[in-house]
Amino acid sequence: MKRFLLGTAIAVFGAGLAQAETWKMSADAPDGNYLTQNIRAFAEDVARLSDGELEIEVVSNSVLLKRTDLKRGVQRGIVPIGEVLISALGNEDAVYSADAVPLLATTFDEAKALWDASRPIYEEKLAEDGLVLLFAAPWPPQGIYMNSEVTDASSFEGVKFRAYNPSTARLAELLGAVPATIATAEISQAFSTGVINGMITSPSTGVDSQAWDFVSHYYDVQAFIPKNMVIVNQSSYDALSDEVKTALREAAEVAETRGWEMAETATAEATQTMADNGMQVLPTPEGLASDFEEIAATMRAEWLEEAGEEGQTIVDAMK
Repeated sequence: MKRFLLGTAIAVFGAGLAQAETWKMSADAPDGNYLTQNIRAFAEDVARLSDGELEIEVVSNSVLLKRTDLKRGVQRGIVPIGEVLISALGNEDAVYSADAVPLLATTFDEAKALWDASRPIYEEKLAEDGLVLLFAAPWPPQGIYMNSEVTDASSFEGVKFRAYNPSTARLAELLGAVPATIATAEISQAFSTGVINGMITSPSTGVDSQAWDFVSHYYDVQAFIPKNMVIVNQSSYDALSDEVKTALREAAEVAETRGWEMAETATAEATQTMADNGMQVLPTPEGLASDFEEIAATMRAEWLEEAGEEGQTIVDAMK
């Protein structure tokens, strides 16, 4: 009888161990970036809330899957979970470019309103592609990095300008610059080899890439506030127990709130770090601000035409 009970206990314990699962997660930014720090805290919360039934191993800096390959990779199950810049999907569907439309949302409150308006549309689209949307967190407002003084749009004529999504490529064209698609991890090399000599990106990316080594001016134009979202393969999600699904959702809700809070703090800290390292941190020049308004109006009209009814729904919901 004792032998039977012991065997039963071992079998039950073994079944419990068999239910534990480990997911590899592709995170977008480097380890030191607050977005990755938030992702790691999310993984810890999932493990704790699921009583260890789901462990998430975070691999940062797009090592597992490049930004352009992330969504397809999660769809195919190469990794069950990953983080991607939403506007990087703009070539697939223009509606994903909402948060990269210049001057549509330039404060964190406006960016949150934009996220609340666009999330239901993204959830539906991702579900059609076999994906589950968990949460999103913002980057800081985007600014312009140059190695010379900027006065207006004419300052960008012929400049080789880094682009990281369809919207920034279009922005470069409208500024008179020449867009070049460069991954975040390749920024330093691209500047040092002359592949680019200007860019628009966040203060956090400026710190991650140590922008002061290759540019002298940062213009805080606050053009737009892009976001990263975390998505899960639907089949992987469906295979989880109800308890683990609840843990995943609860951890995601906490991570979203935490991510938005971290973004505001990181914006001020990163901007100060660039100034401390000798960069000139400047407001938008009057001439550039005027030109930027015209460019933003052009890009908003183009985006609304491409995104159609869904784009208009988002804009209307923000009001």
